[in-house]
Amino acid sequence: MSAARGILAAVLGGATLLGVGQVTANAGSSPFVLPKSPVSASTLYAQAYQAGKFHFSGGKLVAGANGPRACSPPCSLPNVDVKTSSSPINETPIAANPSNPKQLLTGANDYNCGNIQGFYASNDGGATWPNQTCMTNLPGNSGCGDPGVGYNTKNIAYISGLDCGANPTTAVVEQSSNNGASWSAPIAAVKTLAGGDLIDKDWLAINDYPKSKQNKETDDLAICTTDFASNNNSTITVSNSENGKKWKTVAASSQAVYPNVNQFCDLSWEKSGALDLTYMNCTANGPTGDCGGTTATMYFQQSTNDGLTWSKAVVIDRPALAPDNGCCFYGVLPNTSERVSNIPVSGVFGTNVYVTYYNWTGTFMQVVVATSTNDGATWGKAVAVRPADTHDQFFPWLSVDQSNGAVNVTWDDRFNDASNVNYTYTYAQSTTGGASFSAASDLATTASNPFNDGFGGSFIGDYTGNTVSAPNITNAVWTDTRTGIDNEFSGGYDQ
Repeated sequence: MSAARGILAAVLGGATLLGVGQVTANAGSSPFVLPKSPVSASTLYAQAYQAGKFHFSGGKLVAGANGPRACSPPCSLPNVDVKTSSSPINETPIAANPSNPKQLLTGANDYNCGNIQGFYASNDGGATWPNQTCMTNLPGNSGCGDPGVGYNTKNIAYISGLDCGANPTTAVVEQSSNNGASWSAPIAAVKTLAGGDLIDKDWLAINDYPKSKQNKETDDLAICTTDFASNNNSTITVSNSENGKKWKTVAASSQAVYPNVNQFCDLSWEKSGALDLTYMNCTANGPTGDCGGTTATMYFQQSTNDGLTWSKAVVIDRPALAPDNGCCFYGVLPNTSERVSNIPVSGVFGTNVYVTYYNWTGTFMQVVVATSTNDGATWGKAVAVRPADTHDQFFPWLSVDQSNGAVNVTWDDRFNDASNVNYTYTYAQSTTGGASFSAASDLATTASNPFNDGFGGSFIGDYTGNTVSAPNITNAVWTDTRTGIDNEFSGGYDQ
């Protein structure tokens, strides 16, 4: 049995193997041992949940604060509790219908769903989220989280998530023609590169630009994932489909041989039909035997033939990762036992490509944006989004307004807490091609305490999300603990 499979088996079996690197996420509060593994926390927690190793009860029910969306710009949009919940909800993507900006789609690791995959649609710009569903799994499998969402140009909504269990791990996709009121049966979209591999951290992207002579791939779908071999070697793969029904999977990156790790991919389509891929690479040789406290490398690759072949990897930047206190493979959120990811999130306008991520300065996590002005061939020095802030900034997301090229960044920020614990979801914009950013604005009206996440202070997801629904309007979703447990809130900014 491989090291990765052995660790996972130990967790699901309830063994406590502290001698091989496992530690409780927060001593005395976690009902099982979380392994030190390159596999993402969302997958590990989902596996343990599906194995019946923990559940939630006694959660606090809070009525949704659904109110009118409108405000007098420039202003932050009203906060809305997307789903009133007694169990944790975290990891929040969002997409807007290019044919109807009032239609929004989001999802989450939703522990109210048996398969931990919940999706919610709005018909009124995020004021309410009435269409709510739990994803369906393939026979014999169960959900492992990592939700993805998107629309094509024909009013078809798509959702994706990890599907794992007795059968080979894959990512599944469902589609809806009525904005989430009903969904099709799931379709397997991702194939493993070899039998026994584990698929992790899927991300869905849809080419929603209008069809043109340049862009012949309108409405094509793509999903990137990390393919972990049984020996923990990892490859970034991309699966592509013209209709969401038939899929082809290819290896996009070279294989990282453990202790080198490829992880945390993102995809962006360009108007030309080119597909941009970004991901992180790190080496698990840090002070506690993992990637925490090491220097990572952010990579960029591009495909101009619908994801069939990929360009040579180009280095975007080499940011430092937050140190690990012994619990968290990719670093820990300071003053907590929260695992933190570092996803290089991309967006495109013309030949300008933007990527956001965090850099550990030596004393705090700082959100930055790197810019390429020549379609990813070379990259400039990364710019701090909130340079005067010396509190931790994490889980950034980025979208680009295609009407004017404005770059919109959102993230969790501890700026409002002198103790550097509670975080507030925050927004800033660049109208200078990523050279500088506006003063930051709070999107969340209430700060969140990470210790109220429902996981004993060890898991608030791996990402948040934002999207531009209409010119100058950015809709955002994030994990928020104001109700006493992880919940998904929506809001945003109207310029």
